[in-house]
Amino acid sequence: MKNQIDMTQGSIGIKILKYAIPLALTEILQQLFNAADIAVIGQYSGKEAMAAVGSNSPVIGLLVNLFVGISLGSNVTIAKAIGQGDKKTISNAVHTSILIALLGGFYMTIFGELIAGNVIRLLGVPDEVFAMAEKYLRIYLIGMPVIVLYNFEAAILRSCGNTRTPLIALVISGITNVVLNLFFVAVLGMDVDGVSLATVISNVVSSGILFVYLLRTDMDIKVHIKKLRIHGKVLVNILKIGVPAGIQGMIFSFANIVIQSAVNSLGTTVMAASSAGFNLEIFAYYVMNSFGQACTTFVGQNYGAGKNDRCVRTLKLCLLQCLAFTGVTCGIILIFGKQLLKIFNSDPDVIDTAYLRLCYIFFAYIFSFAQEVLSGYLRGFGVSFIPALCSVVGICGIRLLWIFTVFPKHSDFATIMQVYPISLGITTFAILFVTLFVKPSKRYVLKRLES
Repeated sequence: MKNQIDMTQGSIGIKILKYAIPLALTEILQQLFNAADIAVIGQYSGKEAMAAVGSNSPVIGLLVNLFVGISLGSNVTIAKAIGQGDKKTISNAVHTSILIALLGGFYMTIFGELIAGNVIRLLGVPDEVFAMAEKYLRIYLIGMPVIVLYNFEAAILRSCGNTRTPLIALVISGITNVVLNLFFVAVLGMDVDGVSLATVISNVVSSGILFVYLLRTDMDIKVHIKKLRIHGKVLVNILKIGVPAGIQGMIFSFANIVIQSAVNSLGTTVMAASSAGFNLEIFAYYVMNSFGQACTTFVGQNYGAGKNDRCVRTLKLCLLQCLAFTGVTCGIILIFGKQLLKIFNSDPDVIDTAYLRLCYIFFAYIFSFAQEVLSGYLRGFGVSFIPALCSVVGICGIRLLWIFTVFPKHSDFATIMQVYPISLGITTFAILFVTLFVKPSKRYVLKRLES
């Protein structure tokens, strides 16, 4: 019980930080899996292998994001039931979520293996890195069941305010990943197959730790093997919230695949640079995203408990805290950016191009922090489709249009990067409008603003 946060009583601000900071550290550590892959490959196997690993990021995102989104549905459903004190729904949602994760993960392994080669071809990956890119993806796909399971287990724990246990699991598996990366690549002489195998094994470790915790906990989220089954009513609630978020993530990843194809057309150096830049910028994104998830969970519990004033208070505090922490993180990365980029590759052209990416992306984060928190706020009420629609049209639609119309006329890396602040700015204003004028958010936000 010591890791659980009572979100419906007492001070909200400190509790948001206690929830969001471990969550941000967890997601940053999870990204360090990929960063370790890129760094080890870049130092021991060269920029071709580094480009092969980096080019898989949007593909992996496309395959994973549907179930990451559905796990948000589990988070909101369980959080609301906790606020209502409904122990039966909590148990049903937990056991349904575990089965969704396992079945969905196995399905994605099979489906992904069938389409892996064609997806790599669609990306326009250069011939010199094609074989390595396909090999990395195929080995990574074997680990999909445990990767999806970890995300659902973490969502279950976060629904009751426990963000520390997933962090501990990631610390252990992260150390495992780095050690295995170095052993497979530096000692055994493997390349992309070594880092992908290390990633799979480390995810087995993290999901295993959380599963054992859920079996042994004395909280209402305890897992009983004999109770694992799909509960129809709960499944509908989870999918109602989670599927729009998952589809949003998939379409978002599809747009990134198109952008990656444009990046690939500019050559191996730009591919490696974009990969290196992404592996730094994502740390700031995870800080931002943690406050969005905090907003979802706090609003979900308080909405379930009928404490609507605390929902609006949560929104205000999450916006302020997200702006402060994301701004500091972006500033630190920009100050030390070129030194940090040398971890991935020492080529001056790679470093300069990667730093250019950081500058454009962090400018776009001026809008993105509000978009993340506002979307999280709406999902806490169970409103998932409308923010997903805004993101699909505003972010994905604009990015696709830009790549197919503007980029062919000005085929350089800066042109690709310019679409990020444009698309995020438009989407943020659309979601702000939704937050102010779409029920149930309208009732609480406007009433509070008027008072």
